[in-house]
Amino acid sequence: MRRGLLAAVGAYGLWGLLPLFFRLLHHVDPLEIVTQRILWSLLLILTLLALRRGLPPFIAALRDRRLLLPLAGSALMIGINWVTYVWAVNDDHVIAASLGYFLNPLVNVTLGVLVLKERLRRAQMLAIGVAAVGVIILAASALTTLWISLALAFSFAFYGLLRKLTPVAPMTGLGVETALLAPLAVAYLFWELSHGGVGFGQDAPTTALLIVSGAVTTVPLVLFAMAAQRLPMATLGLLQYLAPTLQFLCGVLLFGEKLSTGQMASFGLIWLGLLLFASDGIATARRSRMATA
Repeated sequence: MRRGLLAAVGAYGLWGLLPLFFRLLHHVDPLEIVTQRILWSLLLILTLLALRRGLPPFIAALRDRRLLLPLAGSALMIGINWVTYVWAVNDDHVIAASLGYFLNPLVNVTLGVLVLKERLRRAQMLAIGVAAVGVIILAASALTTLWISLALAFSFAFYGLLRKLTPVAPMTGLGVETALLAPLAVAYLFWELSHGGVGFGQDAPTTALLIVSGAVTTVPLVLFAMAAQRLPMATLGLLQYLAPTLQFLCGVLLFGEKLSTGQMASFGLIWLGLLLFASDGIATARRSRMATA
């Protein structure tokens, strides 16, 4: 339990502090950051798979068309998510990005109802309704950045849905996704090299940061997988709000982004919806434990 808790805090803490890392690369084209992130992540993942004797399942998944198609879809979703996030951070839209990850759990629930035919409890319906009012207010007060929040929330939600429906181990699936994205990443780097040059190799700090971006991508995912194996879902679900909270604080306190009145009202309603949703999840888990005791 303690190891799971530490792993979860580590994963969500690292995700929450990602704006600080990507701001160090503000002078690099966002698409290049993502392509470097893909390639160095792939190298690290393949190394980890080799150390854990996980290369045979990885190769088998690449050859299995039933797995390859949904993993290609999830690769597309995570690619869109990464590009949107990096661009948003480096274009001073950290608050809008954090809102996307606050909305993500509620989008997950909505997809669960529409796609997986899951049923909502009354408290969950109330939580989604409150958050929806917050989104409507945001749409009226911040139309120029609303697309960032929605793109991040929906791309990560569809990524999670596809991964949930695909019977493959987390590390193997991530390896296949990055392997599928790698040819596009290489092609873009060659194109950029012929149109003005790339950031990689220009100076030692930039090169080192781009290499480290692989670990920055992979390590939180490994920690998350560890936490998911050791913690109850209610605990994990509550801790996930640590990441967007840290991102929000980075935007307001460190990067000086301003909150409009509409954004403040929107965030308040969305946080209230998340609080209702999390409280219902904890109460339901507690009742379930008492019933089985």
